[in-house]
Amino acid sequence: MTFNYTIQQDGAPAHRARDTVQLLTRETPDFIPPSLWPTNSPDLNPVDYHVWGVLQDRVYRENIQTLDELQQRITEEWERMDQRIIHNAVARQRLRACVFANGGHFEHFVVKYQC
Repeated sequence: MTFNYTIQQDGAPAHRARDTVQLLTRETPDFIPPSLWPTNSPDLNPVDYHVWGVLQDRVYRENIQTLDELQQRITEEWERMDQRIIHNAVARQRLRACVFANGGHFEHFVVKYQC
């Protein structure tokens, strides 16, 4: 199975480390280097602001007893994830709101720019 994706990390020091950036630049075709990250990149990362929350709610719907069970539940729920959830999280209104806020905090603008 082939996946098309782009890698963009957040601003954590380990993600900006020279060795990390060199590895991802070399090994990942669509890696976005830290020099091109927007100042509020977590606000633009659908995994950070939406998808993890949905996944977490589903994974922890029932008690988990072991690490293996946790890994299995995460995998199962990710595979069941409705692609519309991801599509809606990547909606263009977030990008428009970011531009409107000149790259600053923009969460309060998102509702105004719903597509």
